[in-house]
Amino acid sequence: MADRKNILDLYFLDARARLIDIAAFMDRVDRANGGDDFRYDAFRAALKALESGKPDRAGKVLLAFSDPTDEPILAATTKAACGAWPGADNA
Repeated sequence: MADRKNILDLYFLDARARLIDIAAFMDRVDRANGGDDFRYDAFRAALKALESGKPDRAGKVLLAFSDPTDEPILAATTKAACGAWPGADNA
């Protein structure tokens, strides 16, 4: 296993750039007109998983966007994937 310094040397600048991109995305969404959106709600829930400092953050981020139900739906409700579960009220 690589040590912390090596991991930081290899990945820090890329992660920093992605974090700046995320901040810019959130700034654009927050400045825009319009109502709430389940995708942004899921995005913010995923960010909370990052703040936890607990192991398996990647798994928890994936779950923030995932459909937690067990039963398959009878038919698709949209024409394309949207990247987040709309919730039981919107499914």
